Amino acid sequence: MEKRNRLLLVDDHQHAREGIQDLLEDYSEFEIIGQAKNGAEAVELAGTLSPDLILMDIRMPVMDGLEATKIIKYKYPSIKIVMMTVSDDITDLFEAVKRGAQGYLLKNLNSSEWYSYLRAFAVDEAPMSQKMAFKILNEFTQEKVEEEKTPLSAREKEILQLVAQGKSNRMIAENLSISEHTVKSHLKNILGKLHLDNRVQLTSYAFNKGWIERN
Repeated sequence: MEKRNRLLLVDDHQHAREGIQDLLEDYSEFEIIGQAKNGAEAVELAGTLSPDLILMDIRMPVMDGLEATKIIKYKYPSIKIVMMTVSDDITDLFEAVKRGAQGYLLKNLNSSEWYSYLRAFAVDEAPMSQKMAFKILNEFTQEKVEEEKTPLSAREKEILQLVAQGKSNRMIAENLSISEHTVKSHLKNILGKLHLDNRVQLTSYAFNKGWIERN
């Protein structure tokens, strides 16, 4: 039987929560087990419900999503958190990653895109959107970055470059003519070598170290 991913939905707008719930009802592998209207409620429900994944709005009263994410990841590190927002501000992305978020999901994506990204987040394969990858690249090309020596192999560098372009595991496998299993193995090794948790952290770290080519 297919594993269902238990979701906690956090947004201060009731209509937004209802809309997201309606959107996900068609996908049986996701089950919304609770809802919260601010970060403080999210912290409490994370402890009582133990969700697999939290969809967390950024801008909320009482406690915002960034602070709630920091607390939840400290208390319950195994819970995955995906930030939701209408903004694609690169500052928000970096701040969310610093607080421990696994990813960043724009609210204006259509139903199939939401499903695709959530499914990828659930299995730790979520790529960034091409738009977000471009914004990260643009952010770093405006600064002078001194390149540091990388501990990665030549193949791992190739995979890192493709991850930074927002490509999924399947796309990377096709590009390099290798299997998705091999891509996953390389990514696991890369994250382990660099002591990082996910692809978004990997991309921002690699740009900061000057390991990404600027085409």
